[in-house]
Formats: sequence, C-alpha cells, structure tokens
Amino acid sequence: MRKLILLIAWCLAFIGGASAQQTNEQLAAYYFDHGEFAQASQLYESLYKQTTNKYYYQRLLATYMELGDYRSALRLVERRQKANPKDLTLMVDEGTVLLRQKQEKKALKAFDKAIESITTNLQPVPDLAQAFIGIGRHDYAAKTYLAARVKSRNRTLYFNELTGVYQLMGDYEAMTGEYFDLLDNSPGMMRSVQLSMQRALKEAPDQRLADGVRRALVTRVQEHPDNKTYLEMMIWFSLQLEDFRFALEQAEAVDARFPDLGSDQVLRVAQISQNNDALDVASDAYRYLQRKGTSHPHYFAARVGELEVEFARVNNNYLLDDKSLASLRQRYLAAFDELGKNEQTIPLLRHFAALMAYHGGDAQEAVNALDDVLEMPRLKPLVRDEVKLELADLLLFAGQTWDASLLYMQVEKSNKNDVLGAQAKYRNAKLSYYNHDFEWANSQLKVLRSSTSKLVANDAMELSLLISDNMEDDSTYGMLELFADADLLLYRNLLDSAWAGYDAIQRAVLSHPLFDEILMRKAQIRMKQARYTEADSLLERLVSFYPYDITADDALMLRAELNEEKLSNPEVARQCYEKLLLDYPTSLYTDRARKRYNALKSR
Repeated sequence: MRKLILLIAWCLAFIGGASAQQTNEQLAAYYFDHGEFAQASQLYESLYKQTTNKYYYQRLLATYMELGDYRSALRLVERRQKANPKDLTLMVDEGTVLLRQKQEKKALKAFDKAIESITTNLQPVPDLAQAFIGIGRHDYAAKTYLAARVKSRNRTLYFNELTGVYQLMGDYEAMTGEYFDLLDNSPGMMRSVQLSMQRALKEAPDQRLADGVRRALVTRVQEHPDNKTYLEMMIWFSLQLEDFRFALEQAEAVDARFPDLGSDQVLRVAQISQNNDALDVASDAYRYLQRKGTSHPHYFAARVGELEVEFARVNNNYLLDDKSLASLRQRYLAAFDELGKNEQTIPLLRHFAALMAYHGGDAQEAVNALDDVLEMPRLKPLVRDEVKLELADLLLFAGQTWDASLLYMQVEKSNKNDVLGAQAKYRNAKLSYYNHDFEWANSQLKVLRSSTSKLVANDAMELSLLISDNMEDDSTYGMLELFADADLLLYRNLLDSAWAGYDAIQRAVLSHPLFDEILMRKAQIRMKQARYTEADSLLERLVSFYPYDITADDALMLRAELNEEKLSNPEVARQCYEKLLLDYPTSLYTDRARKRYNALKSR
C-alpha cells in the first residue's frame, strides 16, 4: 500500500512539473512575440537548462541577439557546439553573431569552416544550406551544395536545390549552366529541364533571366555546334520568347546538319507559329517542308498547314479582293485534286466552305464542301456534329432559317450534356431572336446562362440582357425588332444594309438603351471594311458616353487590340489596357489585358 501511495505522489509531482514547464514556455513565447526580450531570455534560459532541445536554443539565441548581448550569444553557441560537434549549422550561428558584431572576417571564416567540414556523409548538407539561406547568404548555400558534389563525386547532385539558389541570387547564367550540365549527363531529361526553365521564366520579375539563358545558350551552341541537345534547346527557348523567325532559322540549321531530326523541328515551329498568329513564319516553314518533295513524310501536313495559314490571313483581315479570292479558291481545288477528300483533309474542306460562303458569296459551293465531309463513311460522330453546326451557320447566312434551325436542334439533341450541344442551343436561341420571337429566345438563353461552357454562358447572358432590357423599355418591341433585323444583316455580311438598319434606330429616337450596342455594331462593320480609324473613333465614343453599360469593357479591349495590331499605336493600346484593368477589374478580359499591358510596358 505504501508503494502505491509513493507511486501516485511521484506521478502527481511529474504532472505538476510538466504543467509548470508548459506554462513557462507559453509565457516565454508571449514575451518574445511582444518584443519583451529581457523577460523572454530569463524564461528561455531556465527552460534550456531543463531541456537542451533545438527550439529552446534557437529562441534563446534570438533573444540574446535582439538584446545585443553578443557575448552571451557566442557562449551559448560554443557550449552547444561542444555538445553537438556534428551539427554544422552551429557554425552558421557563430558567423551570424560575429557579423552582428561587425567582425566580417571571423564570420566568413566560420562559414568556410562549416563548408570544409562536409564529408562523404551528406546528411548535414540540406540543413546547412537552409541555414545559409535563412540568413540571406545564398552564395554560401551554393558553395555548400557544390562542396557536397565534390565529396560525393556526383556532378548532378542537388540539381534542383542549386538551381533554386542561383535563381534567388539572380545568377541566371550559373542557373542555366546547371540545366545544361544536367543535359550533358542526361539528355533524356530535356522535357523536365524545359518545364523547370519555363516555370522560372514565368516567375522572373524582369528580362535578366531570359538574357542569361540566351547568353549561356549562344555560348554552348558556339562551343558545341554539333550538339543536338543545345540546338533543340535554342529552338525551344526562341519559341518561349515568341521569336518565331529566329526559331525557324535555328530549325532549318538543325535540319541542314541532322535531316532525321530537323524536319520535325521545322514542322513544330510552323505549327506553334500558326497557333500564335505568326502567319508569315508559319507559311515560310510549311513551304520549306514542301520543297523537300511529295515523298517527304511531312509533305502532306505542310500542304494542309499552308492553306490553313492562308485561311487565317483572310479571317484576320476581313477583306479579300476578287483576284485574291479566285487564286486562293484554285489553290484549295488543286489541293483536293492532289490530296483527295478524306479524313485528313477535313480541315481544308471546312475552311474552304467558310471561305466560299462568308467571303466568296457562293453558298452552294460551300454547302457542297460540307456535304462531302458528311458523306464520308467512317466520320467520327463529334466531327459530324461539328460540321452540321457549321452547315447550319452557313444556311442561316444564306437566309435559310428553317433548315438552319432543324440542324441546330439535331446537334443539340445528340449532344445534350456537352459544350457542342450548348452551342447549338445558343445558336438556335439567337435564330429565334433574329425572327423576333424574343420571349422564347430569352427563356432558352436563361437556361444557357448556367452552362458549363464559360464562353456559351457569357454569350447567352449578353444576348439575354440585351433582350430583357429592351423588352422592359419598349413594350411594342419596335426598336428591338429593327435592331435584330440589322444584326441578322450584319451576320450575313450585308454591311451597308446593316449600317442603314442601325442608323434607322438612331434617327427614330433621341435616346435609347440600344445606342451603346449600335456603336459597337457599327465599329464591327467598319473593322470588317478595314476602315480602322473610323472603328477606333466609334469605340472611343462608346467608352466615353456609356462607361457603365455592358459593352464598355468589350469596346475597350477591342479598341486596345485595334490600336496595337492595326493602327500601330501602342501608346493608345497601353492606355486602353490600363483603363480596363483599373476600371473593369471583374471583366472577362482582365487576364488577357494584363498580359498585353505588361508586354507593351516592357518594350
């Protein structure tokens, strides 16, 4: 019984001691966090005597440093070094105290001693490097990793850590050198290296990283002109900087030395340039491949790609004179004769249909081209429905609204729960709007406003608000009917008639909620007519007179791109992007505007 009482008494004493220690720790932390370091140091001294763990040591050292009691700080470090001779981070603590005392030589000697103490046992290395990083001595963190490499005789050890340190230091040439040294030893790591460098380039605050990579690449290519890895990296890097012309020059140089590899690179540059609207470069690349002859494995892709580029030119510039149209039409027909009408030439047939309908005014030839696609025996269901949707758009353009509506319904029915079905439903609702069936159209648009497709949802919301606002303000729908008629004429590319329709509304009333929309539509007409200065003036009026209407941010973005791409007025473009970012922060165009604004600002 007596033994049991003694055991209980011992347990209670232990619990009481533990509770007191916990209370002291909380009180010490409170004093430390509130800058009362004298009180904190007394408590941490007591706690450290009881339990010499690392946390109490670090807190006590920090309090001495804050109090300027460097003698006590050094004594503390020295005592811990005797107790823990393998802990190399304590030498960093020693050097840190010495630096605070303005004894730089002694401090650096302590840092050097820590690095010299690294052995083949690399366990202390990560903690030592982090200790140097913690005091802002990234140069010594780099020396730590490099010393570990020497001891281990492993040239790629701590690759990720070292490149990260060089990035923090801003030593981008050394960082890039690490990447290339890794590729020298492991060429198969190229994709991984590219992803790492891509991330670093995006995070870089200025051009210094890009400049460092460029210098390092040029040096390596000059020193090793026959190294495929460096040449491929040069092409990749040029594409990252969107220097498509230089990328193509490098790809052609690779092709001259390594024909088995180079043509793949030329095709890649062509496709990426095309996707980024660098159409001249893409066209030159496709022609380069075609000159290799019809037996070349990339001939087919190059033939198709070049015509896709020419189609993109037409779409970007709106206008196409009769002679150019006739020439382009013949090139398409020659391609069909040479390559056939098959699954591989479906993109050409679809573009040819759009070219003939929307630019050539030949709806029947366009319908025939899409019918050729639909009659292919092994056509994928998704492609079939995409082509049906395009055919419906084309029929609407030609004025065959009933046939267009039937096709829209077919596509919607077979794609009920995906984006294509939502697009078909939206276009059918818009057709109802053109036909003045506003209430039905609006009921369908309200459903689409919750579509999983952000683009469809936004388009549906915009048209729904247009209808709702004007149904409320005009119970007879008179102005809205005139506006819908003009919209259909605009869609059908009857530009002068559409302009007259919008004009009729402006002449009929002194003021109307549709006036901002009319300015936007007129700007779009002038852009299609390549009358860009007039379009810019209309967009400027819209933003000035109707800054709170739904079209204001659209007008700002359109005006910015117009001035940047067509009017060669980057300053006005920059101002528009800036205004959009400041005045319309929730706009859908925010991300795009920020990228363009930063690009213009850095020029």
